[in-house]
Amino acid sequence: MIVCRTVSGASVNGSELLSSGRVNLPTSRVVVVSDPNSMETYNPQPHVVKKMVRAGIQALTETNLLDGWRSLVTPNDTIGIKVFSTPGKIIGTRPVVVAAVIEQLVEIGVVPGKIIIWDKQLGTLRLAGFYELKERYGVQIASSISAGWDPEVSYESPLTGKPVWGDFEFGKKGPNVGRKSYMSKLITKDITKHIVIVPLLNHNTAGVSGAMFNLAMGSVDNTIRFESRSRGLTEAVPEIFGKPEIFDRLAVVIVDGLICQYQGEAKNLLHYSKVLGQLRFSKDPVALDVLSIQEVERQRQDTGLPRRPMSREIFRNAELLELGVFDPRRIVVEMLPPPSP
Repeated sequence: MIVCRTVSGASVNGSELLSSGRVNLPTSRVVVVSDPNSMETYNPQPHVVKKMVRAGIQALTETNLLDGWRSLVTPNDTIGIKVFSTPGKIIGTRPVVVAAVIEQLVEIGVVPGKIIIWDKQLGTLRLAGFYELKERYGVQIASSISAGWDPEVSYESPLTGKPVWGDFEFGKKGPNVGRKSYMSKLITKDITKHIVIVPLLNHNTAGVSGAMFNLAMGSVDNTIRFESRSRGLTEAVPEIFGKPEIFDRLAVVIVDGLICQYQGEAKNLLHYSKVLGQLRFSKDPVALDVLSIQEVERQRQDTGLPRRPMSREIFRNAELLELGVFDPRRIVVEMLPPPSP
């Protein structure tokens, strides 16, 4: 059971923590903003989404909007907004959510040119509509592949891969070729703060295409060796995510739960989706990903799909590395009512 409370005055349930003897263990906060008016026939409503982002940041930081954002990032930062663009603008990260974040960052004095919307490939960013935000706001669009790989920063694993075109070691030969995944210069040289905005979307191997999977696998090359093996992901994702260039620079994670697609991975399958009208906010990527897995499993069960056990090993290992909270009993979820008009 998740410890849950609302900010409107409803009960705060801490009995799970007390009865389990876990009061001395760390907990994490997740703020959930819901509004049934945020979606109309699978189309997000910008004016509603803006209010939801505002309410979520204020609740998470427990202060006003400007001071809240300033506690997460500064105008001196180069801010990378990591999106998941492969599924497109309907099922992937929705540009309207990113637009709301950009507008609020500009409010606190961040120069648009120091905001970078990025993913692994430029082509998927274009198809998902993010170049329109570049034209509208003057922000940058970048890909981890196009930025090039940093030969000084890598992740090594005994699980050897065969580098493909675009990887740092593509075309090279030698006994140790394929053992390293090199980090993008976009991460090591450019971005000083990460904002992760990911959809609520299942992933057959990782459980969900969540914050940890997307940021870790999007930041390095030679990832096919992990993505094709469940055991590879369970070790590589938390270990890459835990690198200082990623974890130490993480500002906030937003789960775009306007729609939850519970089957199909990156394919656009709206008949396997549920409109939730939610945005979820936390500084803890592990807690958010665990809750996303629970949501996917709940939606599958409600629609009568066959039960499919979803691995949580990535997130269990992440907690061992002190990257966040894995145990749902130690996740405090604050449910906010729809923002006022």
